[in-house]
Amino acid sequence: MSVPFFSARDVEAAVSAGRAYDAVRDAFVAHARGEWTMQPKLYVTNYPAGDFRAMPALGGGHALLKWVTSFPGNPPRGLPTVSGLVVLSDASTGLVEAVLDAGTVTALRTGAAAAIAAETLGGAGAAAVIGAGVNGRAAAASLKERGRDVALWDVDGERARAVASEFGIGTAPSLEDALTMPVVVTVTPGKQILLPEGSLRPGQHVSLMGADGPGKAEIAVAEIPRTRIFCDEWEQASHGGELTAAVEAGAITREDVTELGSVLTGEAEGRGFDDEITIFDSTGLAIQDLAVAIAAFDRADELDLVRLEL
Repeated sequence: MSVPFFSARDVEAAVSAGRAYDAVRDAFVAHARGEWTMQPKLYVTNYPAGDFRAMPALGGGHALLKWVTSFPGNPPRGLPTVSGLVVLSDASTGLVEAVLDAGTVTALRTGAAAAIAAETLGGAGAAAVIGAGVNGRAAAASLKERGRDVALWDVDGERARAVASEFGIGTAPSLEDALTMPVVVTVTPGKQILLPEGSLRPGQHVSLMGADGPGKAEIAVAEIPRTRIFCDEWEQASHGGELTAAVEAGAITREDVTELGSVLTGEAEGRGFDDEITIFDSTGLAIQDLAVAIAAFDRADELDLVRLEL
């Protein structure tokens, strides 16, 4: 039996930023309605080097398992922070249908989720993306696809300018300037607090995409209760996301947090008024990966793909 393999380049060729946005949005809705299911991601840790994550999901006639890593110290070695494989199977037969590069699937769904949260929970105005790595690049592409003006900032100014030039967007003069924009997307390793207590302004929205594991944070715990809080999935966010420290400190409870899928289905309210500050904690869901994998698989016949013998 042979199955198609989607390299990083193949995944990008198969799934545009706009297609990823639509697919991931539909996945949020399907999950909120109970039509797509998943279990919380399983962490196999090897700190301080990094961790491995196993993420299963079922929906749309397919099943998925993503085996993916996060090793923040890799870039100085010329290695990617995120790597791994996505295995897509037929839910009715159990047979493997495709194998995909996990890093690119992750980037597409991360960028899409950041933009979906910004469009659903944020107001009008330009967006800043903090971090010009693989996932930040995808977030910038997704936000631009939605017609929003985007400015990019990164500790590596040359990298920020290169990505900005690629997408025809601007760069922020400084981190401080970026953090004052109406919509902010943070896509960093989560090693430093970008948003200290009292830093957020009325009406701002922040999609917090970087702190997707224990010990990571991009916003101060004391700043979180000042905001209207949303997340991708409570179980993951409260145990391995940006909200974990706030939950452990007793600063917030389950009743303070709304899942994005519930807003998209109309079961919960989003932004309540223009000056409300909203934040979205993204931990990354397997149903998002499933949505992108299915979107790529649907175009398998259009691409010249390597086939793996299983």
